[in-house]
Amino acid sequence: MKATLVHRARQHLQEGAFVEVVIWRVPLPLRGSTHGFKYRLALVVDGACVMRFDDEAGKGDHKHVDGRETAYAFRGVDALFVDFAAEVKGWFDGNARSDD
Repeated sequence: MKATLVHRARQHLQEGAFVEVVIWRVPLPLRGSTHGFKYRLALVVDGACVMRFDDEAGKGDHKHVDGRETAYAFRGVDALFVDFAAEVKGWFDGNARSDD
């Protein structure tokens, strides 16, 4: 069985900011993971990736926020979307932008 694309989307949030989501179902868990998905959810602001949730062979599930990497407890694709959306909202709440 090959990897199968589950979801791919790019959504513009505001001037200079978008999220990109790519999720694959994989036949076997990646090294360091226990589930059958390969994913990358990213928040890009002014051309820089300021947040990313991903799983990487050997590293397992984790997230990068403003240059810091921490573990992420993957609980399914639905929870992944909810968790990422909450983190994106929190990032914008903590990094309010002024266009003045």
